[in-house]
Amino acid sequence: MTTTTTRIFNFGAGPAVLPEPVLAEAQRDLPALPGVGMSVLEISHRSKTFDEILQGAEADIRKLAGIPANYRVLFLQGGATLQFSMVPMNLLPAGGSADYIVTGVWGQKAVKEAQKAGTVRVLAPTEADGFRSIPEPRELALDPKAAYVHFTSNETIQGIEWPREPEVGAVPLVCDMSSDILSRPIDVSKYALIYAGAQKNLGPSGVTLVILREDLLSRSPKNLPAMLDYNAHAKEKSLYNTPPVFGIYIMRLTMRWLLAEGGVEAAARRNAEKAKILYDAIDGSEGFYRGHAKPGSRSNMNVTFRLPSEELETKFVSETKAAGLDGLKGHRFVGGIRASLYNAFPRAGVEALAAFMKDFRRRNV
Repeated sequence: MTTTTTRIFNFGAGPAVLPEPVLAEAQRDLPALPGVGMSVLEISHRSKTFDEILQGAEADIRKLAGIPANYRVLFLQGGATLQFSMVPMNLLPAGGSADYIVTGVWGQKAVKEAQKAGTVRVLAPTEADGFRSIPEPRELALDPKAAYVHFTSNETIQGIEWPREPEVGAVPLVCDMSSDILSRPIDVSKYALIYAGAQKNLGPSGVTLVILREDLLSRSPKNLPAMLDYNAHAKEKSLYNTPPVFGIYIMRLTMRWLLAEGGVEAAARRNAEKAKILYDAIDGSEGFYRGHAKPGSRSNMNVTFRLPSEELETKFVSETKAAGLDGLKGHRFVGGIRASLYNAFPRAGVEALAAFMKDFRRRNV
């Protein structure tokens, strides 16, 4: 079996690239945390050591995102997929209805689970166009009496991203922010609930971040199973059951790294610059590369595009992988190519891909 210790450029959509300083620190301290004498994989979730890790992670997330004091921060399990069910189970009352703005596959999956819990109005005005853009406000006939409005801020599969959140008036706004959380500044006070799987910008898979406005806790039905009740997790400060200790530890290191790199504002500038390199390569290819998302709706996290034929796409993926550019095969629902450029993805990798694209086009026109 061949082994390698040389890092390649990982364009995968998730689990995604982590900051190298975080990996180095975790590797160094894996046998025993400094001053503890045992691995983070072995410590009790009730210990003072883990309490400091958990509180530190929350404090840094609050600072990075500017989370107001009247919001709870929860570290849960089950990924964003479990939140597809937890949100309506906690927030959608009997006889009520929720609006779901669908702009891609993950929004569709959220709807499917929500419909098992109650009545859902689906607003998907861009579906007929293959989810290539974010809908205009005039295309959304939102219900002012809805229990909440749900949307997905960045669709990893289609490669589209909301430039700003939809205007929903006084209706609580709920967002699946799994793939672009902390990649750019947001005003948390405009949201009632934000949830995000950690495995793209926050840390490794296995942790789910939930940012919840406290007044919503009163909405949860009393007969919910404890593990599906936000109140149970809020009351126990994410320690109702054994949490994903190692994942939260890596998240803590990642948040410290992000702060040291200038915070969310600096990350947003870097992310925009990285994405522009690839979009310029696409737009300057005279049609050889065709972006899926329309300008104005393009994601800075997931750049999706097609080539003239599926045969060329297969060749492209094979050759990029051989060149140390991995994870570029598009999702099976859309096909083509997808380059994911999360916070920790280095600019050098983007520049290498852009150069490869230019050369590949030269050799295959």
